[in-house]
Amino acid sequence: MAYPVKDQFKYWSIAIVALLVVLWFLGDVILPFVLGGAIAYLLDPIADRFERLGLSRIVSVGIITLLAALIFILLVLLVIPTLIQQTAALIDTAPDLFNQLQTFLTERFPQLLDADSTIRQQLITIGESIQSKGGDVVNGVVSSALGLINVVILLVVVPVVAFYLLLDWDNMTAKIDDMLPRDHVDVVRRLASQIDNTLASFIRGQGTVCLILGSYYAVALMLAGLNFGLVVGFVAGLISFIPYVGALVGGALAIGLALFQFWGDWLSIGLVAGIFAVGQFLEGNILTPKLVGNSIGLHPVWLIFALSVFGSLFGFVGMLVAVPVAAVIGVLARYAIEQYKDSRLYRGLSDAE
Repeated sequence: MAYPVKDQFKYWSIAIVALLVVLWFLGDVILPFVLGGAIAYLLDPIADRFERLGLSRIVSVGIITLLAALIFILLVLLVIPTLIQQTAALIDTAPDLFNQLQTFLTERFPQLLDADSTIRQQLITIGESIQSKGGDVVNGVVSSALGLINVVILLVVVPVVAFYLLLDWDNMTAKIDDMLPRDHVDVVRRLASQIDNTLASFIRGQGTVCLILGSYYAVALMLAGLNFGLVVGFVAGLISFIPYVGALVGGALAIGLALFQFWGDWLSIGLVAGIFAVGQFLEGNILTPKLVGNSIGLHPVWLIFALSVFGSLFGFVGMLVAVPVAAVIGVLARYAIEQYKDSRLYRGLSDAE
């Protein structure tokens, strides 16, 4: 005989509250395990594919580990130093860009920007603020990251956790399945399958799209001669998981920089704009349909809300778990609506059937 609904609700509520308390108090401690679990989840399909080719699990995980280590070393040696250098240079150059904007507006619209105008004072204030606070923001982020993720955890603990989780992933999922309540095992499996499909579509698919777009934007903008092209491409690719936002923000930033750098050279400015136009075409017609699919079950507004709430409550760990939790809540909400529409409360007493 199954537990009454009231008792089930009580126990599941206690489990959810306990999970939130653990995240609240142990966020910094469990961070490497969350990162390792996320990496293992992302790489598990690759390991499964190697196994289908006839390799053992340990050999598959070993190959993946070597490839990941090689990619990481290449990033550290080639990409990350340049990215940091361009970011710092962009922060230092921001006041000059605002001064150029001020000069441009003064020449074109002198009546709007007299010496005591509010617009001019605001432009000066914005430029000074970016110069004075931009470096502090970068230093604060770096200091917080070093305080939260020290070098030992980043370089040793996370890869080790990811390695062992990836090695035992299938065994762990089988044991968890064996521990499911027998009265609800079919429903839990169905919901878990929907959650996995949503996460696979979004994290694996959309993550791949972001990586491809970010690499394309960065390389294309640098080849076009745009200063800070690597930073712009990185930003555009990073936020491309929100439809159209990545292209709009990255395109506005790139075209704005191109106007200052190539003013009068309309071919170069058009080339920068064309890079983002091609990127949008590739994303909408090739990358997203092939890698993500037509439906991922996560509305952009809901995703932004989840990232904001969990990031505010639990910090960096909260942002890491925001997408999985948002996917879980979305699937459970759709299941609850399905049950509600099948209930007497929705159909009413007039439904004879």
